[in-house]
Amino acid sequence: MRKEKLDELHSYIEELRVKRCELLDARGRFLTSKRYHIELNNGTRVGDLCFKGLDSKGVVEIGYGILEEYQGQGYATEAVKAVTEWALQKNNVTAIEAETDVDNIISQKVLAKCGFIANGVIGEEGPRFVLTRG
Repeated sequence: MRKEKLDELHSYIEELRVKRCELLDARGRFLTSKRYHIELNNGTRVGDLCFKGLDSKGVVEIGYGILEEYQGQGYATEAVKAVTEWALQKNNVTAIEAETDVDNIISQKVLAKCGFIANGVIGEEGPRFVLTRG
């Protein structure tokens, strides 16, 4: 196979991995998760939200980001509230976790507005937050 075609194939495979939001857990196992676009009613994409696996205790992690030109308009809060309310209605989901960079105060405020509380755990990116039923 020619180098150009091989590079193109590698690029395509990497793009698929990002789209499927495949992540490795601490043991090196793939956690295949689901990524969603956050869109306005007119179809304009303003960001992404990702569910990152579901563990044996029923805990799922979310991640999210809003494109820079749409930040500060409440889209992250609206999206996080909507998906967490939906997820907690599922029988197999007991809690939702999220992790933010230690300096990302805005994201921490989004989580607080949505009912998340810091659980005292520091993850790879920074403090972890949890939302449980109730």
